[in-house]
Amino acid sequence: MRISLKWLQELVDVAISPEELAETLTMAGFEVEEIEDRRPWASGVVLGKIIACEQHPNADKLRVCQVDVGSSEALNIVCGAPNARADIYVPVAVVGTYLSTIDLKIKPAKLRGVPSEGMICSLAELGLSKESAGIHIFELENPELGSDIRPLLGLDDVILDLTATANRADALSMVGVAREVAALTGASLRIPEANGVAIEGKETPGLAVEISEPQGCPIYIGTAIECVKIAASPAWLQQRLQAAGVRPINNVVDVTNYILLEWGQPLHAFDRDRLQSFTGTQDISIGVRFAKTGESFKTLDGQNRNLQAQNLLITASDKPVALAGVMGGEDTEVHEGTQNLVLEAAIFDQATIRRSARAQGLRSEASIRYERGVNQAALTTACNRAVALILELAGGTATVQKTASSGEDLSFSRSLELRLDRVNLVLGQLKRGQTGGSKYLEPEEVKNILTALGCEVVPTEKERVFAITVPPYRYRDLEREIDLIEEVARLHGYDNFCDTLPSKTEPGYLSPEYAAIRNVRSAFRAAGLTELMHYSLVKTEGDNQVVLANPLFVEYSALRTEMLSGLIDAFQYNLEQGNGALNGFEVGRIFWKDGDAMKEADAVAGIIGGDPTVWKWQQGGRDRPLTWFEAKGVLESAFQELGLSVEYQSDSSNTRLHPGRTAALSLNGKHLGVFGQLHPQLQQEKDLPEQVYVFQLDLAVLLGELGRSSNLTRKFAGYSSFPASDRDIAFFAPVEVPVVDMQSAMKKAAGSLLDSVELFDEYRGDNVPAGQRSLAFRLVYRAGDRTLSETDVEPAQQKVRDVLVEKFGVSLRS
Repeated sequence: MRISLKWLQELVDVAISPEELAETLTMAGFEVEEIEDRRPWASGVVLGKIIACEQHPNADKLRVCQVDVGSSEALNIVCGAPNARADIYVPVAVVGTYLSTIDLKIKPAKLRGVPSEGMICSLAELGLSKESAGIHIFELENPELGSDIRPLLGLDDVILDLTATANRADALSMVGVAREVAALTGASLRIPEANGVAIEGKETPGLAVEISEPQGCPIYIGTAIECVKIAASPAWLQQRLQAAGVRPINNVVDVTNYILLEWGQPLHAFDRDRLQSFTGTQDISIGVRFAKTGESFKTLDGQNRNLQAQNLLITASDKPVALAGVMGGEDTEVHEGTQNLVLEAAIFDQATIRRSARAQGLRSEASIRYERGVNQAALTTACNRAVALILELAGGTATVQKTASSGEDLSFSRSLELRLDRVNLVLGQLKRGQTGGSKYLEPEEVKNILTALGCEVVPTEKERVFAITVPPYRYRDLEREIDLIEEVARLHGYDNFCDTLPSKTEPGYLSPEYAAIRNVRSAFRAAGLTELMHYSLVKTEGDNQVVLANPLFVEYSALRTEMLSGLIDAFQYNLEQGNGALNGFEVGRIFWKDGDAMKEADAVAGIIGGDPTVWKWQQGGRDRPLTWFEAKGVLESAFQELGLSVEYQSDSSNTRLHPGRTAALSLNGKHLGVFGQLHPQLQQEKDLPEQVYVFQLDLAVLLGELGRSSNLTRKFAGYSSFPASDRDIAFFAPVEVPVVDMQSAMKKAAGSLLDSVELFDEYRGDNVPAGQRSLAFRLVYRAGDRTLSETDVEPAQQKVRDVLVEKFGVSLRS
């Protein structure tokens, strides 16, 4: 919230500099993000009167003005503004003035041969607007020529841009900030008075208030005001609104905004005649209810809103006229011809307004305050003050005021016990104790701090225990004893307490699980994949999805059940943006429903595709599709880095993957995941390259294997200094027999002498029996203590031949 120091000084005596005040507020928990000192913007600019204005002899768009600034001689100033004329009062920057907002120092000059001794300023040149059509003209009754123009434009002010925490709704008002400053500095406080407003003709029919949703709206006050005159607000009101970042509109609307800033109480003014015309009746019945299916209406921002069931509405004769606590309707807004008003002052439930605003994607100054909690005790005060200001600035008569409430006992007081021993135990010793003073806060100090906050502090029969009565404006914030202790620490100053560190500290370390996850990420990055991150929230599409009860957007209304969709979309997006193929992986969580139970698991998924080569001159500049084995090699390199031996089995259960180029992965007999090529139909729909491969792995299975004692520490195995002996074996094998099964059988049959087995040739075609393929393997035998002889190798090789024939029915060729 933007806090005007000049306005604040009317509410509390601020005797310190703006910088000191900002430091005090920041240390008390209210961050001051910026100090906007407006005083230098117009330093040296004075009030002048144009006593003569003539056409420039050498320029059609320039005028030569004689300006009286209270000195012995009038200044000759060349001005290009179209609204410059005689007998008007204007801001004049005399020679030597520096205009900081446009970085210009005024010097004597000649414009088209005519001397100019200053500049007549517009609001843009003084920093008060982005653009100006001409120079600013003052409307003054008793002007003092040569006087400083800053008080006339509100430039004798400093603005503090203050951010309050979510629990301090009271700090979203000038009165709330004034109370805080008074408590922090001990200054005297002057809260604006709201005298009772005379309501004439209270029994006059024509206005009724009825609440259909008392939980959403516990209190609603409607006040009818007749015969008002809509006009521009006085300068002081416009300046205060502008300082707070609010655009002035007219006297009635400006008063509602002014009360919003002063008390933090949102108000809304309806045009009563438009309400009657809109409802088709002279007797207006104001109601509060939730929206019905299919309802819509246009808000003040000109948007036609399709209402939802969670939208709380203000109605007139059951027709929607405003989004309660968020924004009014265009059809009933106050305009230049408005003569009769209905002023709304109400309290709305925090959660109800939050859901309503979110459902429409609309946040306003009113909804921000209602969401945090408006001071209910100040509702009548704010309403009466608004009515009084409207009558003062717009004239008219308040004829009817109707109040509807839920009927509940709305008590805004709360009593808490505060134990002084608990205060000192939580807050610890004071720094003054190091110099011989009292080590802990004294009872009188605690009492003075809480009294400054507006609390009533009374000693109880218990020793060193106070009974605290919380003020109404802190009712929503101070709920427990610890809240009071926080206030004591905040106002006394956190920096006045001693630092207390643990007696013994231990070095930090990564948990084994997180260290393993880091290793997994590192392995996939080392394989050439980029780590990606996507939202866990997706559209609602599947039956087994976990759907959010209150989503932010339709696009993020459910939790993802798998990670491949996000990777495919990212791959497609990068291609469309001309970034080339995106080879990446992601570690994340997936969610699904198993009956009525909701489950979740961690997974690793990735996508690989596109031409892996950087320079394509050997291919005539054309991309080369990535083969299945090349993509599998990327995955294998990651597994090799992790020291894992993964087995591949043919699989066609996933409909989004190619049925003949998909493998189910297993690790020590446990299902690990799936790897395969995207289905050609999906590839064409997404306009992707010919061959794109994806994988999704169960992270729990992966980490479980990495967490085994054999994998926690890599063990060094010595190299044999003796030469290896290799043997090749070739045979015809049925196509349906997986190579991995044959490799596993050969390793088991050959025994410990077999160092490695590798497939180096596969052939299908001429001279190969139907339904079979020709395979050739190289088996390498090695021993660590001797050179192997034929008598060592041949028995093992024969066992390999026998197991292949017996188990798989192969036809040996060698």
